[in-house]
Amino acid sequence: MVSISTWFRYIAHKVDYSVSLGWKNYKGGQVTDREARDIIWKNFFQGRMTYLHWNKGEEMAPTIDGKAVTLVRNLPTADPTRVFVGDVVLLKDPEKPDNYLVRRLTAIEGYEMVSTDENDESFTLEKDQCWVEAENEKLKAKQEANDSRTFGPVQMTDIVGRVIYCLRSAVDHGRVQNSYFGMRKDTPVLEVELDVDEMAKSHKA
Repeated sequence: MVSISTWFRYIAHKVDYSVSLGWKNYKGGQVTDREARDIIWKNFFQGRMTYLHWNKGEEMAPTIDGKAVTLVRNLPTADPTRVFVGDVVLLKDPEKPDNYLVRRLTAIEGYEMVSTDENDESFTLEKDQCWVEAENEKLKAKQEANDSRTFGPVQMTDIVGRVIYCLRSAVDHGRVQNSYFGMRKDTPVLEVELDVDEMAKSHKA
């Protein structure tokens, strides 16, 4: 049973999500004023802020294994006020535009990146840049992890969502450990939109 206070918080997030989505399309010149308003109302009353994503690969094991179904919170715009260091994010693969990667966000603009390899020079992430890494310690960092240690910094705009729940099997599922701020923002969304049965059916399929 979802509490009244949770519903109010959820609605506030839904308003912010719907307006951000409408503004993004309008600012990009993709829609007119009227169409932007239609997008806002349609998403507020009919849309969901989450969707299912089927993970591929073992780069994020044991947090997320290769056969897991994840629930992703959609982020119309990704910036330091909406996504935080420590979040597990879904982003566009910089090397394969039609592919998506699940990785941990470990640094954002302004962070100084210092390598353990003495041959690598330190550098600072520029505006709108971020650094993402895989978590599977069994993989060789620069050969198998397929993260920023291989392809370098990525644009914040490449982040499309935050992974907030993971289902490995019908009896093994739970919240993904994200940053404190990310988890706090996602709590009301999870309480309203999480459907474990739906995720389990998708996992079997």
